[in-house]
Amino acid sequence: MKESLDFIYKEQKELSTFSGISALLGWDQMTYMPKMGVSERSEQSALISRIIHERVVSDKLWKNIEILSKEENFSKLTNKDKLIVDRLRKDVEKARKVPSEFVEKMTKITTISYQAWEEARGKNDFKLFLPYLEKIIDLEKEYCGFFDIPGPRYNTLLDDYEEGMTVKKLQNEFFYLKKELIKILEKIKSSSLYENQKKLDIKLNEDKQRKLSNLVIEKMQLPKERLRIDISTHPFTTSIGYDDVRITTNYGRENLLFSFFATVHEAGHGLYELNMPKNEFKDTVISDSPSLGLHESQSRFWENMIARGRSFWKLFYPFFQKESSYLQKNVSFEDWYRLVNQVKPSLIRVEADELTYCLHVILRFELELGLLEEKISVRSLPQLWNEKMDEMLGIVPKNDAEGVLQDMHWSGGSIGYFPTYAIGSIYSSQIFNKVTKTYDKLNNEIEQGDFTNCIKWLSKNIHTFGRKFNADEIIKKSCGEGLNSKVFVDYLKNKYYNLYDI
Repeated sequence: MKESLDFIYKEQKELSTFSGISALLGWDQMTYMPKMGVSERSEQSALISRIIHERVVSDKLWKNIEILSKEENFSKLTNKDKLIVDRLRKDVEKARKVPSEFVEKMTKITTISYQAWEEARGKNDFKLFLPYLEKIIDLEKEYCGFFDIPGPRYNTLLDDYEEGMTVKKLQNEFFYLKKELIKILEKIKSSSLYENQKKLDIKLNEDKQRKLSNLVIEKMQLPKERLRIDISTHPFTTSIGYDDVRITTNYGRENLLFSFFATVHEAGHGLYELNMPKNEFKDTVISDSPSLGLHESQSRFWENMIARGRSFWKLFYPFFQKESSYLQKNVSFEDWYRLVNQVKPSLIRVEADELTYCLHVILRFELELGLLEEKISVRSLPQLWNEKMDEMLGIVPKNDAEGVLQDMHWSGGSIGYFPTYAIGSIYSSQIFNKVTKTYDKLNNEIEQGDFTNCIKWLSKNIHTFGRKFNADEIIKKSCGEGLNSKVFVDYLKNKYYNLYDI
């Protein structure tokens, strides 16, 4: 039994190392890699993916897991070992259903597709990306066929990102959320404050944006020796190792707050990655997030609940004024706070305000579900996209770059991923509700630039668990209940009805 235990720990350590190499290749591709490097990078990424998959599904690893899973052996394991063996068995059992050839094929097409997406987006031409996305959707359907998860195909993809989540449960949550968000939006649109609100038409150069991004990272207590920030088309976070987390932002957008909020968002992910369980769980299946929805809750908590809050801007607005003489002379704190939280339906998801953001996510969920259920075609996406934008937000993209091509996720085969953004937003409101009740002086602390209690609470109640439990169980433990859209809707009503005098 000891030999089997030693073997599974050794394998997990090496798989963790391979995953770091794979993450580094992906980070480099999206930041510094020369454009012409994509062909060889697709081969490199595919090889690493195949090696990882073959190691995970190897008969030798499975044999040792089975030995440890036998009742007479499992009962003798420590609680820590039981936890790891049980989680590893579930992961490996699932992975063994997917052929290595399929993994390699999917990695190759998604690596090349990313480049095709960039070109198509740059040229506002969905047709350039169309054949690649069609192949990806076909591969996703093939992937779903490897499993026997009940219900619609899409359940299989959801389960990869949000274990245990189903189309039925999500549709129930999203039906309520969509209806309520549109209702709140319509009330806001009918208010005089909405009619008279001004556009935030102020620009800061890249050096000043970078300075403000670095400042917020420092205030959020992200250690420079364990993290770096770079530039990419689409901001993201990746973990190369326990002490090597990379986040990116983008300083080229017209909205001066885009890079700032993108930095805060990714820094929230970064804090979670840096606080993953170590010590006895280092380099094991437990030292990871149980779901992307829970991971997203960390970034949405910091981006929206904290960094769009009044106390936060009592701290940070003077720093923005210091970088802009226009703000010093022309924009009061109250005007700035309203500008920061301004509701204005937008075409681009990553630039959406806090209220309308989830409508962008629900739109993508509805389209993905239609694709997997073969109710709509890839070719029809641009038209359907525009129709749903009009239905939910009352605006229509002028071109593909503003619409169907704005996100990179589909090029990477991340179908079933988008719902986690809304799940994370809901979770973040539940977390914020609990944190503010736990620390009655939290707003004063934030105003003074002290985020210690926020970070402590998150570390103790979210980060420390890793994958010991699934996401909904962690939220139940920390907040007293599982996924609940009503908490999110109540939070939005309290905040935005006050902002718009409704």
